[in-house]
Amino acid sequence: MIKKFLKVAVLVLLLPSVVHANERSNGNDVLELLVYKTPTCGCCKKWISHIESEGFITYAKDYLDISPVKTKLGIAANYRSCHSAISRDGFAFEGHVPAKFIRQFLKEEHADAIGLSVPAMPLGSPGMEVGDRFTPYQVLILYKDGSSKVYAHVKTYEEQF
Repeated sequence: MIKKFLKVAVLVLLLPSVVHANERSNGNDVLELLVYKTPTCGCCKKWISHIESEGFITYAKDYLDISPVKTKLGIAANYRSCHSAISRDGFAFEGHVPAKFIRQFLKEEHADAIGLSVPAMPLGSPGMEVGDRFTPYQVLILYKDGSSKVYAHVKTYEEQF
């Protein structure tokens, strides 16, 4: 009786990870992000809308000062923006990173990477739309040693999607 109970308990505990692995292999995985932001930031809310419209599930946590969160994540001051998002796997997405690049990054292997960043707040990036104005920008890949390199060049508004 105890052996049967233990087998059932193990199946119940393993089932979510088996289902999640099957979802990933079928390309249907659920992408979740925990977003750290300030309660009054309008562009953060707009970025969350962009991410959700691209199929992500988000959970927002408001803080008056999110600098300690960024420090804990290893995001140096020159790579920071107004909000930070964390994937289920622990990768950080700093600022107005388009969903397209987050999805692409999460499908790849990146040794020693902590995530992606769009430093500052480029005009026309997701969440920073102002009419038809657009400023080209770069998406950076951030590494644990504090370095970065260009992950993607975004030259036009359309390249973000």
